[in-house]
This record gives sequence, C-alpha cells and structure tokens, in this order.
Amino acid sequence: MLTVTGVLAAGAAYAEPAHQDLLTEDVTFQNQGLTLHGTVYLPPATGNDTLRRPGIVLVHGSGPGPRAKYVPEAEAFARAGIVTLIYDKRTQGYSLTQHDFAQLADDALAGLQTLRARADVDPSKVGMWGFSEGGWVVPMAAAESPDVAFVVTIGGSGRSPVRQESWSLDNILRHQGISGSLLDAVAVPGAQFMTDSGLLPQAGHDPVAVLRRVHQPVLALWGEHDMQVPAAESAQVFQQALAANPYTTIGFVPGAGHNGHRTSNGFDKAGGLMVDGHPLGALDPGYADVITAWIHQVAAGNPPLSRITTPLPHQEALSRASDDGCWYDTTAVRTAVLVLLVLGLLAYPLTTPRRRADRARSQTRSVRRWARWLTGLGLGTVIGTLAYMVWIFSQVGPNETAFVAGRTLPWLLLQILTLLVVLTTLATALHWWRARILVTGRLRLRLTLLLCAAAVFIPWALSWRLLLP
Repeated sequence: MLTVTGVLAAGAAYAEPAHQDLLTEDVTFQNQGLTLHGTVYLPPATGNDTLRRPGIVLVHGSGPGPRAKYVPEAEAFARAGIVTLIYDKRTQGYSLTQHDFAQLADDALAGLQTLRARADVDPSKVGMWGFSEGGWVVPMAAAESPDVAFVVTIGGSGRSPVRQESWSLDNILRHQGISGSLLDAVAVPGAQFMTDSGLLPQAGHDPVAVLRRVHQPVLALWGEHDMQVPAAESAQVFQQALAANPYTTIGFVPGAGHNGHRTSNGFDKAGGLMVDGHPLGALDPGYADVITAWIHQVAAGNPPLSRITTPLPHQEALSRASDDGCWYDTTAVRTAVLVLLVLGLLAYPLTTPRRRADRARSQTRSVRRWARWLTGLGLGTVIGTLAYMVWIFSQVGPNETAFVAGRTLPWLLLQILTLLVVLTTLATALHWWRARILVTGRLRLRLTLLLCAAAVFIPWALSWRLLLP
C-alpha cells in the first residue's frame, strides 16, 4: 500500500497553481430517458486555448444527492487543472427502499461521456471519483466501460451494503452510549430482516467480484477516523481484490472522517460548507493534493507502481456477517418461522365463534382472558421489534440514546413485553390445565394453535436477543 504522503511526494510536480478564479458551466445529460443536471468546473485559464485537460466525474454517496455537497472537491480539482463535473443525483428510481447500483453507474457513465465530448478535455484521460456508495458504483462503471480512464474512491466499502450498514450502526449506537443485546440484534437478525424484506436495496452486493474486473489505475482512500465504513478492513479487501491490477494505490487521510473532510473523532465535522443545514467539514488541502497529484501522474502515462506497506488505521471491531450459512439461518427458514409465528398468534382471535355456544363459558373465562392477553402481547412484540429495526436502519441510529443500563427506551419496552409474553404463556397453559375438562372442541383447537405459536415465540425472541441483557 502507498501512504498518502508518498502519493503526494511522487506526484506533486504535476500540480498546478490554485490562486486563480474558476469558471463554471451548467450542463444537462441523458440516461435512459432521464435528464440529469450538473455543473462543470473549469480550471483557470492558461492562455493556451488548445490545451486539452484531464477530466473527472464526481459520483455521490448514499441518500439525496444535490451537487452542492461536492463543490469543495470540484473547486479543488479544477484549481489543480482537472475539468470536473458534479451533478444532481437522480430521484426517479432512487429512494431509501429502491435503488440500483448499475443504474447509478450508467448515470455516471453518461456524465463521463459529457466530459469526453468537450473540446477542452482529453477524452482518453477522463475518470471517476466515488464517495461512500460511489465506492460501489464507480468500480461498476469502470468494469463496464474502458472509457473510464481511472478510478478514485473515498470511503468505499469492501463489504456488502448490509454488512457495512450494520457495522456503521454499531459504531453510532455505541457512540450514543448504547450497549448489550440491541447491538447484537441490529448486527444479526436486524440485518437479516432488512435483507429478507427487501427494505435494504442491493444488500448483498459483492464489491469484490466487481473490483476484480477493474483494470484501470485505482486510488482508494479512507479517512483515518471513518466510522461509517470499516476502513482498515476495506483496504485489505481492496488490496486483495485488486491484486492483479498493477496500478493500485491505497492510502489513508490523517484527521479525516468518512468523506475525507476534517473531524476529531469520525462523528463530528469541523468547519466547511453547510448543505441542507449540515456541515460538510473542512476539506483538507493535503487530501485534494493527493488526489490531483495522482491523477496528473496517471494522465501523464506514469501511474504509480510502488507498494509501500503502512500500518492500517485502528479499527475498533471487525464487521460481522449477518448469517453463518447454516440451513436454519436461510431466508426461507427465517421467513417460514415468522409467518408461522404470526399466523399462530392470529389464529386465536380470528377463529372466535360468532355465537358463544360454550356452555361452560363462565368456567373457561379465565383461560380465554389469558389467551387474549397472550395474543395481543405476542403480536405487539413481534410487530414492534420488526418496526423498531426498520426505524433504526432507516434513521441510521443518531436519534437513539441510552435510557437505562445501555438500553434505549423502545428496546427496554420490547424486552419487558417479551417477558410478559413468557409469563402469559405460562399463565394460559396453567389455566387451561385447571379447566381442561371444560376446554373442548373449538376452544381446545384454538388454544393449541396459540400455545404452539407461543412455543415458537421463545426461540424467536432468543434469536432476536430480546431475552438477553
């Protein structure tokens, strides 16, 4: 691997002065019938109108993508002599629960062709920069099209989206003072549920398979304090996946967070522009210099070949796979258990006879009352647990705080509900036993289905860590 300092020293001779004003041009381009809007940042004039420069397309991270987020990088790259395109991310076909990396890669390629068609750009020297989600998208574009001259990533994950997301949530929740069973619930059954339900699009995307098909020069960077992507782990994955690519440079940006901007701990952002009320963090000049110096080396036909091993940044914990591949941990089995559990709990109220024909109704009133409590508490716990996981993943956890003993208030309430389900199961079984002579026919069948569901509920709750501290 090559250090950030090493890259800068090797390519600094290609950097251009950054003291002149920039020009911008608004552009539009098409992909699959959708019009995308962007801005091209032009390097300062040199007096040579025939000069054709390298170009770069900046590709978004996850979520809404106004181009304003990438103005600092666009200005820095343009000042270093690189024609730079930033564009508004598509909203059609992209949402929290719907997006396609291949479609986003095609958007980026359409932007690339826009730059390649410009008279002031050398079409053979146009590459892509991808941030976070863009670290999955840009390699796909490069693997698809040889027109991509080079690849730069910042905060790209070497793990699947679901594995990266659960690792990020673990960091955020720990930072909020949360500990214990909720962390395991998010990392394993929560991640499994989000994948199985399709609420986390592209959850199983394999970045390794894509990286192996990338033959262009690659510069992969991570912030030293990246808390959203496992930087040290991802760097090793990139290095192994790109082992056959002789033009791979891997480095870390000191004092930087996930986006390569300044931070003290990976959770705050120091200075920089405000976009939608949120600071971006100041762009460290050294970070931009590293990238632009490397691009000019590649454009000059001299991509770095050096491999200087450097210590990886400290990573508190490794990311975790959401399943171990056992037969009982497959999507089909998990879905079947959940369906049987819900149907079993619903069976009691849904099969209530319209006319009470039970002559011993007064004598069985107690068991029926406990059965109703068991049904309501069981359904409430199951639905509440699943809804809470969706909330945590969709809100990325920043609103969660420890309420007591490292637990959030919703998680504490779900654990209490789980204990109540266990107690009402025992109470229902006990009252049935006491009134067993009077419990006959349809009521017996209804109680049997209910207690079978309750029996399934216990291992389900254990798998969700609801009965663990």
